[in-house]
Amino acid sequence: MAQNSASQNPIGEPTAPMADPPPQADEQTRNQIADAALKDPQGQHQGGQDAAAPKVKTEKELERERKKAEKAKKFAEKQAKAATKPAAPKSEKKVNKVEKEKTTDAYDPKVIEAGRLEWWEERDLFKPEFGSDGKVKPEGSFVIPIPPPNVTGSLHMGHALTNALQDTMIRWQRMKGKTTLWLPGMDHAGISTQSVVEKTLWKKEKKTRHDVGRPALTKLIWDWKDEYHSNIKNALRRVGGSFDWSREAFTMDPNLSAAVTETFVRLHEEGIIYRANRLVNWCVALNTSLSNLEVENKEVEGRTLLDVPGYEKKVEFGVLTHFCYEMDETKERIEIATTRPETMVGDTGIAVHPTDKRYQHLIGKNARHPFVNRLLPIVADEGVDPEFGTGAVKITPAHDFNDFNRGKAHNLESISVMNDDGTFNKNAGSFAGLKRFDARYKVIDALKEKGLYVKWEHNPMKIPRCAKSNDVIEPILKPQWWMKMDSLAEPAIKAVENGDIIIRPETAEKSYFRWMRNLNDWCLSRQLWWGHQAPAYFVQVEGEQGDDSDGNLWVTGRTEEDARKKAEAKFPGKQFSLVRDPDVLDTWFSSGLWPFSTLGWPRQTHDFENLYPTSVLETGWDILFFWVARMIMLGIKMTGQIPFKEVYCHSLIRDSEGRKMSKSLGNVIDPLDVMEGIELQTLHGKLLVGNLADKEVAAATKYQKKAFPKGIPECGADALRFALVSYTTGGGDIAFDIQVIHGYRRFCNKIYQATKFVLGKLGDDFKPQPTATKTGHESLSERWILHKLNAAAKDVNEALEQREFSVTATTIYQYWYSQLCDVFIENSKYLLTADASAETQNSAKQTLYTALEGALTLIHPIMPFVTEHLWQRLPRRPGDNTISIMKAQFPEFKPEFHDPAAETAYELILNTSKAIRSILAQYDVKTKGDIIIQTYDATSAKTISEEMTTVQSLGGKTLGGLSHLGPENKNRPSGCVVSAVGAEAAVYLRVSKEVALEQEEKAKANIDKARDTVRKSQGIMGTPGWKEKVKPEVREQEEKRLRDAESEVARFEEQIKEFEKLRLE
Repeated sequence: MAQNSASQNPIGEPTAPMADPPPQADEQTRNQIADAALKDPQGQHQGGQDAAAPKVKTEKELERERKKAEKAKKFAEKQAKAATKPAAPKSEKKVNKVEKEKTTDAYDPKVIEAGRLEWWEERDLFKPEFGSDGKVKPEGSFVIPIPPPNVTGSLHMGHALTNALQDTMIRWQRMKGKTTLWLPGMDHAGISTQSVVEKTLWKKEKKTRHDVGRPALTKLIWDWKDEYHSNIKNALRRVGGSFDWSREAFTMDPNLSAAVTETFVRLHEEGIIYRANRLVNWCVALNTSLSNLEVENKEVEGRTLLDVPGYEKKVEFGVLTHFCYEMDETKERIEIATTRPETMVGDTGIAVHPTDKRYQHLIGKNARHPFVNRLLPIVADEGVDPEFGTGAVKITPAHDFNDFNRGKAHNLESISVMNDDGTFNKNAGSFAGLKRFDARYKVIDALKEKGLYVKWEHNPMKIPRCAKSNDVIEPILKPQWWMKMDSLAEPAIKAVENGDIIIRPETAEKSYFRWMRNLNDWCLSRQLWWGHQAPAYFVQVEGEQGDDSDGNLWVTGRTEEDARKKAEAKFPGKQFSLVRDPDVLDTWFSSGLWPFSTLGWPRQTHDFENLYPTSVLETGWDILFFWVARMIMLGIKMTGQIPFKEVYCHSLIRDSEGRKMSKSLGNVIDPLDVMEGIELQTLHGKLLVGNLADKEVAAATKYQKKAFPKGIPECGADALRFALVSYTTGGGDIAFDIQVIHGYRRFCNKIYQATKFVLGKLGDDFKPQPTATKTGHESLSERWILHKLNAAAKDVNEALEQREFSVTATTIYQYWYSQLCDVFIENSKYLLTADASAETQNSAKQTLYTALEGALTLIHPIMPFVTEHLWQRLPRRPGDNTISIMKAQFPEFKPEFHDPAAETAYELILNTSKAIRSILAQYDVKTKGDIIIQTYDATSAKTISEEMTTVQSLGGKTLGGLSHLGPENKNRPSGCVVSAVGAEAAVYLRVSKEVALEQEEKAKANIDKARDTVRKSQGIMGTPGWKEKVKPEVREQEEKRLRDAESEVARFEEQIKEFEKLRLE
């Protein structure tokens, strides 16, 4: 279910042995699902054309298929050969490997990840922890129900994204001490799963579902479910998801099925669910009705030929056909314009606008149908647009949604001319038996023969198509189960309006309101065999001819006995038999109960009482209406509470060319291929296993060569997760780039090497302090890194609270890379030299430990594998028996570490050192360069004076003499070039006359840039009302930018004057 319904998962391959078998429905449940084949009420629905029914293929098509099959066979043999390699060790062996394994020279995701998940699971680390009283811990609870993937294949990158985000939140909240539960499960995916199994049945045995019968087909589907369930479960585990698998749910489990029955019966008893004979969106290919949300509109600008399932040739759309009806008796003609000429055999009237003078004299009269013995009344209808077509429109109530309402308003008969399989029935007269779009051309030919055809013209229009089969939707009259939405929508709207439920981002919230305020009733019935059979029973009273569209002849019940008692009360003293509706319910009906049915509802279980409402529902915005809105409506209605407190809608992942990932484009990326790596030829081979046409295979192969010229390199789970989290800005769609992900693999190696270095510096006898506190002997660099750790902890917690995932990843990356690794670890080397005092060394080691410990715990929610591996190798603080980093405390803001003065001072040291390295490199100094630092205020002078040793160590290998001039020295050093550090200081390098003359032009260019910065900054700050509008921190940043630029201008002016002096000498 709950990934994008319009892009179903490709069939995957098992990745590892299952740790435990998938949950099984009991035999009674399976039998109930299979037991409807013999209980179809008369006239309920005819068995139409199956989804798998073949179309006649040309010899050329058959030859292409033979070649494709040969390629697929070779690929399968190659895969089978690979599968004969020695299997991975069993989980208990992997655990031993995890516990005893030594640190390797370089980061290797295979080694890091091997056995770790089993290690976590065997220690029950993913299960929620309750207090001794069985209640939620004082810290609170945090619960996420997974959007259950369909059991139709393997995971795709959309699943990987949603799971990376959810696991980040779950692990973060677990480390904050809360009772956390990430509840896994899967969806039965009615239409998708049955369609796949039917196609497989036809491919293997050349049989349709009607050939094997309902019990046999449902057994095949259960077998399919069991196999692919294990594939998906293994993939979810492989990505590192911290699910509590002991609570795993499946939408057709006994308890979830009981929840479906309870909801349907209750809502039927209240009149919210009702039976009605109304127009439905009928998919001929799948032979079932669909809700409006399962229909996608394809826009065409004019005449367009489209592929339609079941037709050899493409079918014409985007055309307005003009033809005439003759008036009865007078033979006067009235010209009609329509996009559906074939349905004219079901016309029962003609509508014109009451003020249209062209037709006013015809209102109230009748036209005669040329092919069936029927009179068509001319009616006045204000809904007709006189400017469209001819201003006269045919009315076909049984095959057009607008005409259905128009026909009711004018009391016109609804005549269905189409069977469920898309062929015309006996009401179509001489066109009976023709397929609908074949009939289109036959009708036009017949009109031409009678001289009634006029012309055709281009017509921009929308073609409704089934999201699953791509078939053109056919409006057909059907007796179905419907749900009234108005009464359910109102409290769901209020829940978001008053803040009980927060929907992020804001664009998703706006879409939610727009859709909720324009709801149609929901068609629940699906003419399938796989799913939850409607708990509704038709009461066939003896001696009476009942109409199954009559809601009064239906009862619902939690059991058949319950339904029988209702029927006896409804028809006292009458003999009757009950026939259960064979239709199943829309998949989204059971999915709409997911947040509470998975916790035990309708039973009052411990989980339901303590963990409902859930905390966050994280999903793609594309199923906001399919799923999220319905969960809110049904949750409030059935439990009296909101189902979750927050909804976060992530963006869609697109390929590197910006296209939506789709099986039909062949650009779907398997997360396992990113984690484990895959060769280009093997990627090509995967295209042959699916159902892509030759042209599509060629296009997809071309894309793969361009996007992955060397295949996909092994990236590991941590790098993939970090990339997906960093991509998530809450804005536009995500462009998949394998180079970005591989870059984060190198980041994993940076983390790995940094930790190895620190552990080496700490030594085997190092003992950390009992708590992460200061020793009181910290150097400036130590105070700085503790302040940066503190700031990162504050910013990360705030970002995660606001679901700013990209900000979270960026903040952690900067702390790890730019502050801990590139600065402090490098700078700590001089604190740990042999001539440093024991006090200095101990303080440096304690700070190194705290900074690294904080870094690992900060990034653990996003990168669980490498952080657990490295954290297990850290020495423990005295009294700390924490078994896993998952249970370690997540870093929080500590006032003790807040040290803005140290930040300012050390930033000056870093910027000064950077300026020294830069100017030495700029002037290509090979030997010892003579550097003078000049400071311009007392605070900066004090900092530089105290940290000259640090500056010397950071200044680079070509730095020679280093001296300092304070603010009391008003004259700048002569014979020097300058590099401005800011308003606080400048760095001077003594140079020869020849070098200075060469650099004069560069200085002039630099001063122009600095002056440009001054002008821009002054322009920004001079904007009327600017100071009042911007935040204080933004104002401070801009003011500092201006000061620094003005200082740069002054320094370069001095430098240019110095150059001029040298030129005159």
